[in-house]
Amino acid sequence: MRFTSALKTVAIGFALYASSGAALAQGGGGRNAEEMKKEEAAARAEQTAKQLGLDPASKLPPATVPVDPQNVWDLDLSSGGRVRIQLRPDIAPEHVERIKQLTRQGFYNGLKFHRVIPGFMAQGGDPKGDGTGGSTLPDLKAEFNPMPHLRGTVSMARAQSEDSANSQFFIVFLPRMQLDKKYTVFGRVIEGMQYVDAIHQGEPPADPSIILQASIESDGKPPVTALPTPPAPPVPSIVAPLPAKKPASAKKPVAPRKK
Repeated sequence: MRFTSALKTVAIGFALYASSGAALAQGGGGRNAEEMKKEEAAARAEQTAKQLGLDPASKLPPATVPVDPQNVWDLDLSSGGRVRIQLRPDIAPEHVERIKQLTRQGFYNGLKFHRVIPGFMAQGGDPKGDGTGGSTLPDLKAEFNPMPHLRGTVSMARAQSEDSANSQFFIVFLPRMQLDKKYTVFGRVIEGMQYVDAIHQGEPPADPSIILQASIESDGKPPVTALPTPPAPPVPSIVAPLPAKKPASAKKPVAPRKK
């Protein structure tokens, strides 16, 4: 009887241990499941930050910000319509200021997309149209940031030097994470991506698409659908001009007569 009673006591003990273990596994112990999930998410975020070369204590910029007309870049394209790009001065203040300055000077109006690679990106902003040009302003210091190169990302083109961005930019068709922290992201398309997809392809394109007008949305410029028509040459007159009159012959001086 004592042996049987002891066995029952051991069995009850195991049952209690197993039930408490099950409760802990389901989050019913000292910490609940929600707290454990938060800790795991924080650990993953810290690991990701280390992989990106960031300080885990630093705060990452928000993926999106409220739309402000003062920070919306409107591009009216010959490929079909207006593209609205949200500028991000919070992550690339100098690059955004450069875009605004050149835009208000009319620099981008009439420029071509000279390099358009399917599945990659469309590049423009070169007054020469061959990828070697820029504005007369000095080149910019790089402002590499954690924002990724996703579909619709707008980033600044540059030469070999990290600090050589000037006026050229590119819009990404599909994600290209290998560009992250190597080119300065300064905005993203929020409307009109279908017109970016319709930009004529080629390096250079045979019939390049054109920026008809670039403007900052707060300036209130209406969309442009075509380049201004150049003034017509003067129409030649069909009336024959009158013959020029012959100049009157000069009178010879007359010598006084002798009396």
